[in-house]
Amino acid sequence: MSQRTTAPSDPVPEEGTVLLRGGEVHSPADPFATAMVVSRGQIAWVGSEGAADAFAAAADEVVDLEGALVTPAFTDSHVHTTSTGLALTGLDLTGAATREEALARVAAHARSRPDDRVLLGHGWDAARWPDGRPPSRAELDAATAGRPLYLSRVDVHSAVVSTALLDLVPGITDRDGYAVGAPLTRDAHHAVRAAALAAVTPAQRTEAQRAALRHAASLGIGSVHECGGPEISSEEDLAGLLRLAGQEPGPRVVGYWGERVTGPRDAERIRELGALGAAGDLFVDGSLGSHTACLHEPYADAAHRGTAYLDAADITAHVVACTEAGLQAGFHAIGDAALATVVGGVRAAADRVGLARVRAARHRVEHAEMLTPDTVAAFADLGLTASVQPAFDARWGGAEGMYVERLGAERARSLNPFAALLRAGAALAFGSDSPVTPLDPWGTVRAAAHHRTPDHRISVRAAFAAHTRGGWRAIGRDDAGALVPGAPADYALWRAGPLLVQAPDDRVARWSTDPRSGTPGLPDLSPGAEPPQCLRTVVAGRTVYVRPGE
Repeated sequence: MSQRTTAPSDPVPEEGTVLLRGGEVHSPADPFATAMVVSRGQIAWVGSEGAADAFAAAADEVVDLEGALVTPAFTDSHVHTTSTGLALTGLDLTGAATREEALARVAAHARSRPDDRVLLGHGWDAARWPDGRPPSRAELDAATAGRPLYLSRVDVHSAVVSTALLDLVPGITDRDGYAVGAPLTRDAHHAVRAAALAAVTPAQRTEAQRAALRHAASLGIGSVHECGGPEISSEEDLAGLLRLAGQEPGPRVVGYWGERVTGPRDAERIRELGALGAAGDLFVDGSLGSHTACLHEPYADAAHRGTAYLDAADITAHVVACTEAGLQAGFHAIGDAALATVVGGVRAAADRVGLARVRAARHRVEHAEMLTPDTVAAFADLGLTASVQPAFDARWGGAEGMYVERLGAERARSLNPFAALLRAGAALAFGSDSPVTPLDPWGTVRAAAHHRTPDHRISVRAAFAAHTRGGWRAIGRDDAGALVPGAPADYALWRAGPLLVQAPDDRVARWSTDPRSGTPGLPDLSPGAEPPQCLRTVVAGRTVYVRPGE
């Protein structure tokens, strides 16, 4: 690939040699490994307990794993770090069961933050509330005593706000997406969000970013892909995050900036921002929850087909410019019409610059939920990475979920076809879209293996690979994301129960649990099973998290 092949926040590797022994090492190099040697930020050796004796005398440190499981650290391929941190440190409404509870939380938060210029919150979901109605502006004005307030819906594609915040955006009532008494969408939402985030002080932003990265490390996440862009955050936000990640021990941060590239000058500006590509949340459409995902047929509960932000010609121009500049291109696309537009635009770009060059660039599509057999096949043919979020299905799938409400049962069953993508040979990278769904890597793997539509389920092993190696491959690094000699020493230690080989097909599960298959096991992720506990997270050989008391 012509793009850069290291993350912008690559940490300085830890010097010295560490021998870990007496545990279970998840490695394709040796499915029965119990020990591992790390040297100068890389995996140096993986093998058996008996062979580990030869390394003990020369090691600077010997770690007795006491039976702990060692796995590669997770990569979350789609994160909004500052927003995640603001939800962690501020007003999080994801657990509010009613509108009244949400308003009570808003009022308490307003009282606790008397000096904030703008109050920020996230996560309300009126579809889960008894009457299905979001808070009104008058209710928000009363709860905040007239202060500026921005509350994003759980999918971050619409928001409710107070009157004082609207007053900060001249001409807001004339913008597309503004309607009296309704949540803000489209351009109106983007304008108000920009005004709200502009009021966040540098100190608040750094506090939020630090909290998000520390939380990620505590979950065994060694890398995050920050999906920024002018309609999501700001250039200062991305620059500050990359700077923080380079200065303090923590997960690697790979930055993406979702802005259209039309030529070399635009491409150079993307590089100057420290971004790996002009990808992430470059919007082709919106979201299903906010009725802004772009569909071929109308929503089941609304008489329209959603919103298209880019057409095929826009996509072609962006992909051509990025490919010629050696940048990754990428798009946010959820609805079937949006995904068909992406595929058509990328195919036209391949006709202009060559299929081999487009495939080598590993352009990305974020979310990619409403795929058809034709678009699945095109992903594989064009070398597009599907950066997807299995937790979406866990939260909104199923017979009673939001997907059925928006699309009807038949179309809802087509969403998030992970098994079809793998069968076609398409590349998968798993993420959370945090704070839309929380950072939860084992929960993400579980959601993919226990998809609410059985035909879309994949094995735990495949899901784990998509959440570890998949994220590295999405940035052009085929040498990382597994515990093999020469790979970066990004790994996590876990307290876990018995290790199993789990697959959606019982026949495969029975075969692959045979030790002769040479398949390393993973923790039991069946519904209701206790998830592993992260004991330590290591990035480039440097410990970035230790569980208290360990």
